[in-house]
This record gives sequence, structure tokens and C-alpha cells, in this order.
Amino acid sequence: MRPSPRSRVPSLLVTLLATCFLAACSDDTDPNPTPDAGTQVPDAGEQKPMYAVITQVNTSGESQSYVQLTDTVELTEPLSLEDAIEVPGRALGSGIPKSGSLYVSSSEGAQVTRYNLTAGGELEEAGRVSFEGRGVASIGEYQNQFQFVSATKAYYFDGRTAQAIVWNPTEMTVTNAISLPQLTVAGAITTFATHPVRVGNLVIMPVGWRPSAGVGITKQAGVVVVDTTNDSAVVETDTRCGYVRDGVVGPDGMVYLATEVYGAAVFRVAGGETPVPCLLRFDPTTKKFDASFQRDLSALTAGATTGSLLPGPQGSAYLRVLDETVYTVAPGTHPRVVASAQAWTWWQLNLSTLVATKVAGLPASTGSTFIHEVAGGRSLFTEFTNSSTTTNFRELSNGQGQVRFSTQGLAFSFVQVR
Repeated sequence: MRPSPRSRVPSLLVTLLATCFLAACSDDTDPNPTPDAGTQVPDAGEQKPMYAVITQVNTSGESQSYVQLTDTVELTEPLSLEDAIEVPGRALGSGIPKSGSLYVSSSEGAQVTRYNLTAGGELEEAGRVSFEGRGVASIGEYQNQFQFVSATKAYYFDGRTAQAIVWNPTEMTVTNAISLPQLTVAGAITTFATHPVRVGNLVIMPVGWRPSAGVGITKQAGVVVVDTTNDSAVVETDTRCGYVRDGVVGPDGMVYLATEVYGAAVFRVAGGETPVPCLLRFDPTTKKFDASFQRDLSALTAGATTGSLLPGPQGSAYLRVLDETVYTVAPGTHPRVVASAQAWTWWQLNLSTLVATKVAGLPASTGSTFIHEVAGGRSLFTEFTNSSTTTNFRELSNGQGQVRFSTQGLAFSFVQVR
């Protein structure tokens, strides 16, 4: 994974501040650990913020990814990929926000490359680490499978090898691996959350399963709970519903978990024995699911197809609800097509009362969404559009959904580098 000849990116001229949305909505007391001495951290009074956008472009059945920098999310033209770092396959970018470093991986291998941001606003390669020795062949899925505890400790959750790899982002070395055999379900693919939860010293990673062949979801919910103080881990499961990949911390300190949009789409299309999309509750103190708590997601939204539970303003979360007045689910439609339809509205769920209300100003968009916080308490959400050839970053925090910027391809990662 080497930079292209045009991989050195010039500093841009407009400012905006972004922080990790997960940190803002978690109980973790140190969401932005102190970087190591070797990291290029600019003086906030002298240098402007910088963001990395990593996007995947598919051409003729092959994927190529681009790592581009921008110092603004207010762009009237699509983000240019002209000077981007080129990475084969599906690349993911991760790291500690504002640390001056970016970690880039690819579906084409088991290697992670570290880039430091120079004072001149360019990405400079600064080390590599491989997970191949732990049996990993490729790195895929989502940015937040990388969870950073500090400048010297991070985890990578890998479903295919059923483990959490512990590695040192400063020294770029693998230090340990936590075996998680309970993740392996015969005939099923393991998938992880797009938005894991941090509670104190715990990393709580929701898990979903789906059949490795055919359409469907496995009737099992689960979470991996890692104690970052000693790398101990437990996997807890619940068989009341399935594809429960989204979670948020409620005002009562409990973790609320819900079936993701794809699982809701499978239920809408296939019905039958498909697990009913549901809301569960998990106690991070006892590390157990609450056996007395279960809600049908559609019962919260007047019977509509409902999936996903995304971090919202304090004490609330967002649900995604399919509006079938603007999109018709034809017989035989693949659930992926339904989940990708630009017809999923936003509802805000009060986690104290479990009352959900439609957010009237936000336009319906595609069901697959990542949320990123930016300046002044604002947040943006992603929308894959134009037959999954373009990603829009839309305003979420003001309830209006304006497109702030867009980029070619599918942007699965967004990191504030400084």
C-alpha cells in the first residue's frame, strides 16, 4: 500500500472543526487520548484543522480507494481526488481524532499503514504493521472495527478469525490477540457495529450474523465486551431477535441495541421465520442482556418498517423508518436494494420514555448511515446515492439535512487528523 506519485496533499485554506461523534455520545472519560511524542501535533493557534476522507470507487468490478485531505466540509464542488493517496481495494481510515496520525488499511491485505500529518499539511508514511501473523488475510467492513484506547493501545475486531487483535499504534507492533470463539456460528457470517459503544474502560461491540448463502438473518444478537484495563473479554448472546448491530448508551446507563436497517429490510421482504426487528437492553455492569426488556421496533413507529439505532442528542437516539409512500417494495426485491433506497426517514427516540417522533425537517435518505461530529456541536451523516457512486455528507444537527459536501464513490471513513 504505497502512495501514488501524486500522494502529497497541499494544505487547504478554510477552517472547520470535527470530533469523533462516538466520543461525544459515550461515557468514555478520555475519548481523545494524548498522542505520543513522535506524532506531528500542530499548535491550535497556528494551524488549521484537517480531515481525511477515505472513499472507495468501483470500476469494472474492481475497487480502488482514495485518501484525500480537506480542511472544510463546506464545499460547493465534489471533493477532488486528484492528489489523493491511492489504495487498492476497500480502504479504511482510522485513528485518534486530532492526533496528527491516520491509519490506513485495505481489503487487499492484512497491513495497516500509519501516516503522519506534516506541518505543511501533507500525509507522510511513518510505519507499517501486519496482522497476517494472527491469521488475518484482509481487513474490511467498517472504520470503527478499529478502537483506539490510547496512543500505544488499540484493538482491531476481526469476525473472520473470531478475535480482537491488540496492537500498538506508536510502535506499530502487534502485542496480543483475544480469542473470541463464540463469534463463530456455523453457516453464518459475523458482522460488527458501525457505531460501537464506549462505557468507562469497556469497549462494547455489537455483533450481527447473517447466513453465508442466500438472503436472511440469523436469530441471534450479541455483544463483545472488552475490558481495556486487562484485555479480558466476554461475548454475550441473546436469541430473541437478530442482526442487532447498533447501540447507544441511555440516560439510565444501560446500552440500548437494535436491529440494523438491513435486518429490517430482510423482515419486510421475506417475513416468515425472519426475526422481528427489535430493541434490546444490555447492562454494562453485569455484562448481561436484560431478559425483561424487548420492544418491537415497528411498534415505536406506528407499524412502519424500522431499523438501526444511531446516536442522537443527549438522552435520545435516531431510528430509521421506511417511507413506503415514496418507495414501493416490489415482490422479490433484494433486501440490499430496499436498505439502499432513498426512502428511510429519521425518527428521534426518547430513551427515557421510549416515545419516537418523526424529525419533520430531515429528508428521507439511504438506510446505510455513518455519523460524524463537526464544528460547534454540529454533526453530519453520510448518504450513498447515484447508484452508490457518490457519497453526500448531509447536515444532521440542524434537522434540515442540507448537503455540505460530496465525494465520488462510497466514503466509509472520515477522520479528523488535526
